[in-house]
Amino acid sequence: MSAWRVLADITVGIHLLALLYIGFGGFLAWRWPKSIFVHVFFALWGVAVNVFPIPCPLTALEDFFRSQQGLGSLPGGFNAYYLYGTVIPRAMLPLVAAVAIGIVVFSYVGAWLRYRHRDEAPTHRVRQA
Repeated sequence: MSAWRVLADITVGIHLLALLYIGFGGFLAWRWPKSIFVHVFFALWGVAVNVFPIPCPLTALEDFFRSQQGLGSLPGGFNAYYLYGTVIPRAMLPLVAAVAIGIVVFSYVGAWLRYRHRDEAPTHRVRQA
C-alpha cells in the first residue's frame, strides 16, 4: 500500500469526522458553550459547499492524494461518491437534509437554554431520613 493511499484514506476518515461534527457538534455546546462559535462556522461551511460551487478543502486534498496514485478526482465530490446511493438512498436525500437541519436547530436551542439557565441553582432537595 502506498503512502498516497494511506494519506487519502486518512483524509476520508477526517472528512467523515467533519461531517459528523457538522451534524452533531452543536451538542458539544451543551457542555462547552463557547464551542458553538466553531460549530456555527463548520455548519455554515457545510451548507455553503453543498449549495454553492465552493470546493471543499478536504475533497481537494483527497483528490490530490488520488492523483498521486494515478486515480482521477472523486466523481461528484465526497458526498456523492461515498454517501449518496450507498449509505443514504438518493430518494431519501430531502428527508435526510431536513432531519439534519432539525438536529442542528435542536442542538442550538438546547445549547441556548442550557447557557441561559447556567447560573440557576438546582431546584430539587435531597430528603433526609
